[in-house]
Amino acid sequence: MQSPATETLAPHRLDGVSFGKIVQIRETLLRAQAKGARVIRFESGDPSFSVPPHVLEAIAEAGRAGKTHYVPNDGIPELRRALADKLRAKNGIDGVLPRDVYLTNGAMHALYVTFGTLLSEGDEVIIPDPMWTEVAENIRLAGGVPVRVALDAANDYAYAPEAVARAITPATRAIFINTPHNPTGALLDRPTLEALVAIARERDLWIVSDEAYEDVLYEPYSHTSVASIAGDWADRVISVFSFSKSHAMSGLRVGYIVTKSGILQERIQKLLRCTINGVNSLAQWAALAATTGSQDHLPAMRAEYRVRRDMLLAALDGIPGVRPFTPRGAFYVWAELDPALYASLGVASADELSAKLAANGIGSAPGDAFGEQCTDAIRFAFSCDTEMVRVGAEVLRSALTGEAAL
Repeated sequence: MQSPATETLAPHRLDGVSFGKIVQIRETLLRAQAKGARVIRFESGDPSFSVPPHVLEAIAEAGRAGKTHYVPNDGIPELRRALADKLRAKNGIDGVLPRDVYLTNGAMHALYVTFGTLLSEGDEVIIPDPMWTEVAENIRLAGGVPVRVALDAANDYAYAPEAVARAITPATRAIFINTPHNPTGALLDRPTLEALVAIARERDLWIVSDEAYEDVLYEPYSHTSVASIAGDWADRVISVFSFSKSHAMSGLRVGYIVTKSGILQERIQKLLRCTINGVNSLAQWAALAATTGSQDHLPAMRAEYRVRRDMLLAALDGIPGVRPFTPRGAFYVWAELDPALYASLGVASADELSAKLAANGIGSAPGDAFGEQCTDAIRFAFSCDTEMVRVGAEVLRSALTGEAAL
């Protein structure tokens, strides 16, 4: 029961933020797992790989050296320098200096800080639909308005620049880009990125680029950082990166923002101070080792993800009413569903299908967890370990073909 004090609170923008269907499904699976049931963790994008040994050793070494006290608000200087070097050499972003890099408590916090410093009340941000739920939520938390542009299979789930242009209004402040894309695994090629930059330049807009999956790619595809091709508009590009996907450091919570804008840099420093006052010190030394140390784990990681991807795609192949998309990057299979599938399985929607799968120990995420125009779709993550994907793919196929009752 709510207390009288709580009942008198005025409406708040947090009241409109969801708890997230993926989190709810995850909790269902974890409760079942705690009771000894077999669960297939296809709902969450948490890499199963171990953190590279040199990264773990950096944590231990920093602890032994007593590096457990307050750190600079914007990030330790050694890490900011290393990331500036990485951004110039690997991402091709010219002229990045350590002062342009700001450490955050993961990429989600980076988005919170980015939108919190960029947006004023009522500012609109164009985002893809479908899109990872927390993007729209963080825009709303900043007082902004997410404006959705539908993606479709015919265009390989890539932004259509002309559709983005049509969505622009006088209230538009920024275009949000996510490549590789969660939830579809789509990739934006260079011509598309160049077209989006041209639109931003012409309409005096910012670009926010979420590149958390920059290293999770499948041949022959490659990643292009939009700031590297933005030319004279690079100062209006805000780039967000993460250590969670590339280095399996999801629990260590390290991300970073890259911006050359002086006014945003001032605002970011203030919001960092008022939210976290510096990222966990040991995690930052781990991130330094991850940035400057061996990257040998990346090819092996990509190869293993490809094995898992192909297992899952093979399991979904040929199921009537299921149309999977082959991801170019990230570790998700997005599948559009025909309503005829619902009838054959005795469910009313993708949402109900996902709930029934979870009740049977199979994780997934329904399309409406990611947007407003993708209700007849479902996402399966293959970031769990390979054996779970192998077993889970067979179990999932049996469930979707009706061989196993839901």
